[in-house]
Amino acid sequence: MKPKYFDVHSHVSFSDYDKDRDEVLDRMKADGVASIIVGVDFKSSEGALKLAELHENLYASIGVHPADNRKETFDPKKYETLVNNPNVVAIGECGLDYFRIDENDVDEKNRQRNIFLTQIDFAAKNKKAMMLHCRPRRGTFDTYLETLETLEEKKKEYGDKLFGNVHFFVGNTAIARRFYDINFTTSFTGVITFAHNYDDTIRAAPINMLLSETDCPFATPVPFRGKRNEPIYVEKVVRRIAEIRGEDFETVRGALVENAYRVFSIDIN
Repeated sequence: MKPKYFDVHSHVSFSDYDKDRDEVLDRMKADGVASIIVGVDFKSSEGALKLAELHENLYASIGVHPADNRKETFDPKKYETLVNNPNVVAIGECGLDYFRIDENDVDEKNRQRNIFLTQIDFAAKNKKAMMLHCRPRRGTFDTYLETLETLEEKKKEYGDKLFGNVHFFVGNTAIARRFYDINFTTSFTGVITFAHNYDDTIRAAPINMLLSETDCPFATPVPFRGKRNEPIYVEKVVRRIAEIRGEDFETVRGALVENAYRVFSIDIN
């Protein structure tokens, strides 16, 4: 039976939930919430997978975040020990994050690009969706534009084997459209419950290219601002997407769940 809601990007394996993780997971089950637990390095990827193996409403994404740990690289041989597990549905979160670096820091940009390229190849080789992290410098879309240039070129090589989702999307409508053209969806967080920057992008998107997420423990939606986020709050994101689009809540809710199953190649059977 499919869930009522699908949070495609959460971090329930993080230490923020060490004291009450079981209670958080129980609330998810009670509310019919499924989620992809996302790794940011090898250790957290293992943790995400362990959780997914124990709970039927959880799945795992494995990979290396571009900026969380600058000492860790992506070693395909290590990740090959995880990727064939049926609970692994995506590679990442991976991509480019220039938010806190100097725009002239060529070495750091090259480090991130190299790790990203390795994960693109790994995802395509294993026919797994990519979970993209693209955080631009303030006032720019630099990481989105670089990511698109890379993926559009790689698409020529890999075709249908290259696909996925752009998590925590903060780009504009034109950038979103370019991602859609290469079969990458966009997911939105609780930020849309208190900011209107992305309303036009959400309205303009084909409904089959939208996903919902929490990115918990971050980006807590209204009315829970100031508290730790958790996957059950994805309902607020879904409801806001429906309001922005002026569409029936149940129709949007069902579509977002179906989109998650399609994008991440999840077989309910």
